[in-house]
Amino acid sequence: MKKNVLKVALGLIAFVSAETAQAQCKEWKWPEDKATAEEKNVLYTDAVKNGHYKQAVAPHQWLLVNAPNLNTSIYINGAEMFDKLADQEKDAAKKQVYVDSLMIVYDMRIANCGEEVAVMNRKAISFYKFNLNGPKAPEVLSLMDKTFEISGNNVSDGLLIPYMQAVKINALKFKTLTEDQILQRYDLVSAVIDAKIKKAQSEAKPVDKLKKTKDDVDAILITMVKVDCDFVRKNLAPKFKQNPTDIVLAKKIFGFMLQGKCTDDPLWLEAGEAIHTTEKDFGLAKNLGVRYLTVDNVEKADYYLKEALGLASTPAEKADILLLQGSIASKKGSKGEARELYRQAAAADPSNKDAYEKIGDLYFNSFNDCSKKENQADDRAVYLIAYDYYAKAGASQKMSAAKASFPSKEDIFLVNYTAGQSIRVGCWIGESTTVRTRD
Repeated sequence: MKKNVLKVALGLIAFVSAETAQAQCKEWKWPEDKATAEEKNVLYTDAVKNGHYKQAVAPHQWLLVNAPNLNTSIYINGAEMFDKLADQEKDAAKKQVYVDSLMIVYDMRIANCGEEVAVMNRKAISFYKFNLNGPKAPEVLSLMDKTFEISGNNVSDGLLIPYMQAVKINALKFKTLTEDQILQRYDLVSAVIDAKIKKAQSEAKPVDKLKKTKDDVDAILITMVKVDCDFVRKNLAPKFKQNPTDIVLAKKIFGFMLQGKCTDDPLWLEAGEAIHTTEKDFGLAKNLGVRYLTVDNVEKADYYLKEALGLASTPAEKADILLLQGSIASKKGSKGEARELYRQAAAADPSNKDAYEKIGDLYFNSFNDCSKKENQADDRAVYLIAYDYYAKAGASQKMSAAKASFPSKEDIFLVNYTAGQSIRVGCWIGESTTVRTRD
C-alpha cells in the first residue's frame, strides 16, 4: 500500500503544471491506451459500488498515474474510497497510509482538474476528520488557514465550526496560539458568517442555521478566552473608538456585552447604533428601544421602536412593539394615545392578552384623574371597567384588586343604580360597563 501511495505521489508530480492546474475534467479524456483505461475504470467503479474498496485501489491508482485527466469521477470516487478505507482500518499505521492517499487524491484533482476552492474545502474537512485529535492538529489548522485564505466568503458552511475547533485544540492542547492569534481567526470566521447571512437575506433564503453557527462560534471562543465586559472594554473598545464604522467589531461588542449583561454601558448602545446605521434589523432596533426606555430616554426609545415596527415581519413582533410604544405614551401621561396603541397591539396579535391588561392598568390608575368627588358609584366606575379588561387578559390577581375597589351596595343605592345595570364611564375613558359591588 505504501508503494502505491508513492506511485500516486510521483504521478502527481509528473502531471502538475500551470496548464493542467487550470484544466477541467468534466468531459472524458481517454489516454492512448484507451482499452486498458476502460478496463481499469470498470474494475474500480464496480468495486466501489459494491463496497469492495480494497479491490478498487490497484485499478484506480493505475488511472491516477496513466490517465489523470480522465474525468472528475476518478477523484470523487477515489476520495470516497480512501475515506471509507481509513474509517474502517483499525491499524493506526495503515489508517495513516489511507489518509495520506486521500490527501493526494485531493491534490491531484486540484492539479489536473482545477476547482481549487471547492476541493480545498473538502480536503480540509477530511484532514480535520482524521487528524484533529492527533499530533497533526497543527497541520489541520495550517491547512484550514490556507483554505480560508483562498476561499474568502465562499468557504464551505461545513468548515466554519471545525475551523474554530481546530483553533481550540491548538490553543488549549498544543499552546501554539496567542490570544491575539485566536481573536484574529475568530474575527475571520465571524466576518465570513456575517457575509453569508447578508447574502442569504438578500436572496430571501433562511438564515437560522447560520445564526446558530454564529452562536456556536461565540461559544467556542469563550472556552479559550475570557470574554467578559472587562475584556470588551480593554481589547475591543479602543479599536472601536478608532474606527466606529467597523460593523464586524461593533457586532462583537454588542453580542459579548449582551451576553455579559452589561448593557447599561454606553459602549453597548454605541455599538448597537453603529450596527443599526448600516444593517436594519428588527431584534436590534427593539433591543435599543427597550434599553433607552429603561434609562428614560423616551426620545431615542420612541425612534428605535418606530424603526422596529417598520421592520416587524410577524403579528407577534408588531404587537410587541406596539405594546412598548404604548408604554412610552403612558410614561408621557398620554393615556388616550397609549390605549390606542394597546388596541392596535390586540388587533395585530389577538393571541397576545397583554394589551388588555395594560388597558386595564390605564383605567385602574385613572381614579384620581377622573373622580369628580360627587359620588363614589361614578368615581369608582374606573375599577369596574378595569376589571373587565383584566378579565379579558386573564389577570386574576389584578381582577381581585379591581374588585376590592368596586363601589359598595350603599354607594350604588345612593344614586339609584342597580347591580347589572349598564353605565357609561366618562372622563377620557368613554366606555360602558356593568354595575357591580365589592360586597
